[in-house]
Amino acid sequence: MAGWREWTADDASEWIAAPAAGDDKYSRGVLGVVCGSSEYPGAAVLSVEAAHRAGVGMVRYTGPRALRQAVLARRPETVTVAGRGQARLIGAGIDQGRRSFVLLGDLGHALAAGVPVVLDAGALDLVGTHSAPTVITPHARELTSLLVAREISTSLAQVREDPARWAERAAVELGVAVLLKGAVTHVCDPSGHRYTVTAPTHWLATAGTGDVLGGILGALAATHHERLAVEAPALTALAATAAWVHGQAARRASADAGGGPVTALDIAARVPHVVGTLIA
Repeated sequence: MAGWREWTADDASEWIAAPAAGDDKYSRGVLGVVCGSSEYPGAAVLSVEAAHRAGVGMVRYTGPRALRQAVLARRPETVTVAGRGQARLIGAGIDQGRRSFVLLGDLGHALAAGVPVVLDAGALDLVGTHSAPTVITPHARELTSLLVAREISTSLAQVREDPARWAERAAVELGVAVLLKGAVTHVCDPSGHRYTVTAPTHWLATAGTGDVLGGILGALAATHHERLAVEAPALTALAATAAWVHGQAARRASADAGGGPVTALDIAARVPHVVGTLIA
């Protein structure tokens, strides 16, 4: 398939699943989250918050006690013991150079589960260590570091100048779906699916919004776990849908603020409204 196609509301609506009368929290999807650290505790809170807002059946969070307490203070419905899950969100708010022995064990356990995985930030270097359907969600600097570490010659300037090329190169070289964040987000996979999502507001460029995007995407992956089990490339469409929902939630939040700035939690709070418009 040639060229890049802009993802639309009609496209996104095909990937939002409203619960039916026979659904329960397990059939709606369970997302396991391994995010956050003592340096970046907010990443855990924001990722979990966004996942709940996006309509997943259950969120399991595993992390240090202080982070669990912070998550529960914001979202008491979160389950903080290990157990079954249909997708994993890993890496936001984690420093690759400061991963503890316990954290490495949690990461290894999450990757060994064999369920679809969203890799972000401090877990990007783990791409390729497992065989489950995977999407990585770097920004330009992170993608540059990841490619250089794999002995692929590039620079931050080159990635910023031609993000489409380098997103596609990463998908092919790494064998995973890629969501390269930016004012225009590029989503692609090794099968040749290529989508763009143009941000409807530049107020998205603020701390924590990437964590919200990860939570939305993780929730969608868990909700669609049955389809992903037989159709791995569906993860690319789910990634584009997550980026679209994320952007529209930011647009709504800014509009509510009179066109002014927004915070990551503001965006997460508008996610249910955007999802509602897609299933109306």
